[in-house]
Amino acid sequence: MDPLPTTHLGPRKKRPRQTGASMTSTPHDIRFRDLVLFILEKKMGTTRRAFFMELARRKGFRVENELSDSVTHIVAENNSGSDVLEWLQIQNIKASSQLELLDISWLIECMGAGRPVETTGKHQLVVRRDSPDHSNSDPQRIPPPAVQTISQYSCQRRTTLNNCNRVFTDAFDVLAENYEFRENESCSVVFMRAASVLKSLPFTIISMRDLEGIPCLEGKAKSIIEEIIEDGESSEVKAVLNDERYKSFKLFTSVFGVGLKTSEKWFRMGFRTLSKIRSDKSLKFTHMQKAGFLYYEDLVSCVTRAEAEAVSVLVKEAVWAFLPDAFVTMTGGFRRGKNIGHDVDFLITSAEATEEEEQQLLHKVTNLWEKKGLLLYCDLVESTFEKLKTPSRKVDALDHFQKCFLILKLHHQRVDSDKASQQGGKNWKAIRVDLVMCPYERRAFALLGWTGSRQFERDLRRYATHERKMILDNHALYDKTKRIFLKAESEEEIFAHLGLDYIEPWERNA
Repeated sequence: MDPLPTTHLGPRKKRPRQTGASMTSTPHDIRFRDLVLFILEKKMGTTRRAFFMELARRKGFRVENELSDSVTHIVAENNSGSDVLEWLQIQNIKASSQLELLDISWLIECMGAGRPVETTGKHQLVVRRDSPDHSNSDPQRIPPPAVQTISQYSCQRRTTLNNCNRVFTDAFDVLAENYEFRENESCSVVFMRAASVLKSLPFTIISMRDLEGIPCLEGKAKSIIEEIIEDGESSEVKAVLNDERYKSFKLFTSVFGVGLKTSEKWFRMGFRTLSKIRSDKSLKFTHMQKAGFLYYEDLVSCVTRAEAEAVSVLVKEAVWAFLPDAFVTMTGGFRRGKNIGHDVDFLITSAEATEEEEQQLLHKVTNLWEKKGLLLYCDLVESTFEKLKTPSRKVDALDHFQKCFLILKLHHQRVDSDKASQQGGKNWKAIRVDLVMCPYERRAFALLGWTGSRQFERDLRRYATHERKMILDNHALYDKTKRIFLKAESEEEIFAHLGLDYIEPWERNA
């Protein structure tokens, strides 16, 4: 993010004092020295202002008790830019044209991100032409829309990576994960849906009035939002983050090959650290778990976009060596526009390959990598796909295509040759890669399913079942009324069969 400019106030007759009690707080380290904030008490109140000042200081922001020459950003709540300028005029202050007048939503997003976020039109306060000083005439932040119909299904919403409600969605993600660890699916789904709908909103929730007309935010989810708005955090989320069971499960499941049952077993045995588990001679590990421990440091570090692209070249080189006409498509989060992930997924299909060539391809590719010393782990699952079988009714059902779960050795040279030549020691990184081989006529369904996100796919299948009387999975779309399979050559055709507007991959980050 480009640094925000350092600005100053214009000349004034006297140093004004913010009305209300003066804020005292313990010193905090200032991390962002180019920004100096002043939070306006008008329409906010003394207590709420004091809370935001302390919270911002804890996050490393410099916040002034009083307005001074050093202030670069004035943050206000329920005020327009004109309201702020009028207040400044009453205080006998002339505002510099470069002074940022921002809505509280900007500060809330900063608190969620733990750093300054870029200011956009939705954050900037509007100044009316008839105001005393309209030098700062930037657009007003986008307000909550007047009662708009927002669908309960994420497949009818466009969700990009520009999440302006992260402070709430991060909280819901923690609660959903905790219930998942406890195998309480119904409660987990409640918070996953709540997080999903908030991610799709084009505005920041700053008051409970903003929730009107928004689905999936009733009951517990609503009370969590209210607590965060009032206190800046959720006591329940805080308790979960400090819960020994949650922390242990979070740690254990970070190991490749470790699921909930193994985590439960280790937790009941009294384990709390991976070092104790690794050193315990009585424990038996699967081949996958052994690989997970062996390459743990690499696998828990994020895969970058550059690394994913390098893996893509590696995969295409190997596949095209045996099937030159094959289509190789990167799926998952990277297809949805993400710049980091935990693994890299690829869908492979060919219009010309025979059934035997399809069946043999992944074997040939993994054998090639093994000969080159690039294959660190491989679990190849053969296809159990049946062409005439009705799609699964389960929203989280796995497909039956041939696939392999891999750990590949990616040399730094393939990612950044200049950087690699300067590095000593280990010259490669272990990367998790999944390859899926699907029949050509099923490629659209497989591509849609493997692109995600998880919540988007769940809602798409729910929508098909409840609204269209159809069954959708990674293999096919079945019309229960007509009792026929509906063919599709592309994702667009699947959306059309379902009567949905097409949603681009980068808009499926639900």
